[in-house]
Amino acid sequence: MVAVLSIGRGNAKTALSAGLALGSVMGEWDKQPKREILLAARNRDQAKTAFNFLVGFVESLPKAKRERFIIRRGSRLEVEYTGNGGGLARCIAADGRSILGGAPTLAILDERAAWEREKGDTLENAILSGLGKRGGKALIISTSAPDDANTFSRWLDEPPPGTYVQEHRPAFGLPADDLESLKIANPGAVEGIGASLEWLQAQARRAIARGGSALSSFRNLNRNERVSTEDRSVLITVDEWLSAEVKLDDLPAREGPCILGVDLGGSRSMSAAAAYWPVTGRMEAWGSFPANPSLGDRGASDGVGTRYVEMNNRDELFVLGEATVPTGPWLSEIVKRLDGEVPACIVGDRFRHAEFAEAMQKAGLRVPFIWRGFGWKDGAEDIERFRRALFDGEVKTLPSLLLRSAFSDAVTLIDPAGNHKLAKARSLGRIDAAAAAVLAVAEGARRMARPAAKARAAEWV
Repeated sequence: MVAVLSIGRGNAKTALSAGLALGSVMGEWDKQPKREILLAARNRDQAKTAFNFLVGFVESLPKAKRERFIIRRGSRLEVEYTGNGGGLARCIAADGRSILGGAPTLAILDERAAWEREKGDTLENAILSGLGKRGGKALIISTSAPDDANTFSRWLDEPPPGTYVQEHRPAFGLPADDLESLKIANPGAVEGIGASLEWLQAQARRAIARGGSALSSFRNLNRNERVSTEDRSVLITVDEWLSAEVKLDDLPAREGPCILGVDLGGSRSMSAAAAYWPVTGRMEAWGSFPANPSLGDRGASDGVGTRYVEMNNRDELFVLGEATVPTGPWLSEIVKRLDGEVPACIVGDRFRHAEFAEAMQKAGLRVPFIWRGFGWKDGAEDIERFRRALFDGEVKTLPSLLLRSAFSDAVTLIDPAGNHKLAKARSLGRIDAAAAAVLAVAEGARRMARPAAKARAAEWV
């Protein structure tokens, strides 16, 4: 009933939509009388572009067929065909009220990922509910959305029965100017449709040189990758993090107070903890997933292959619980991995206050808890303290695939004042371990910066 196509910008999506609408309105593959075709776009300007494609295709037909068309411009953008039982194609904007009462035989939702959330969902629901009246079909076509929560992303990731999905998205982590992956996202370029491969590579190199939102936009629009286009910067580079990894013989001892940074995951995400000893600079980190789905299946759905299985084999990632990670037993397991050492404090997200309180009670931990926010205020300070400690050589850890993976997916969003807060580089990324590390190291840096309290001698008065 529904076909979903995801492909890069410039691969003739709107022209394809108009061509399918023309064939349907003429009854080339649907002989129902009084056919009704809807070509829905984000706004009127985009709807007009689709309408102009449709009119251009009509004008290219032989005169005998062209004379059977009635084209209406103005408040309504319609193309009516009087032959073969009749048909009407309408180009509309994303406003659900404009199609109430319709009974479309074909609906084409163009650039679905760019629609406004509320109005777009209203229009989509109204269209799909009307398809059943006459056995209609729908085509949802767009460039990739910037995140998993977008309705178009959900069509791709969780297609309901009766849905065909075709997605032209390259593997994650490749250079932006990689030729073969550009071909995957832009199959039309090989056939002379849209931008050439040479132009795409030149634009990719320009975006790489500029970085930030320019690179994110290129990946999202031209490479069809599911990445956010907000202003962003990397948290740390690969080389900067590798400087903190040392061999076992060079790893500092567990001395002094232990700071435990914790990022509790939700029902589907990872829970992670990072232990940091600020006196010596030693850091250890662990992550956890529930057992269902398996680590192999999670790796496939997150686009990282067997990475989670490898982390499990290295004892950096463990499985606990069935559908969700139980917070109390999980926190107890983390403390066990400290060989019984009780952390001096636990640092976590203030918005998970109730969950942390319950977890600490179940784990039998009676230690101070320090609440930190992940927004601009607390986040900017914690990120800056973490970077300073790392660059000054105050963070040392064994090579960790868990932390490498987390930091490779971790970026910072930048507000107009230049403040940073932690975010994902891609929607399917797992940055929980990086968040836990930032919390632990930042709190350790604050403690080390405080002057030591001097004991006052007793005085007799």
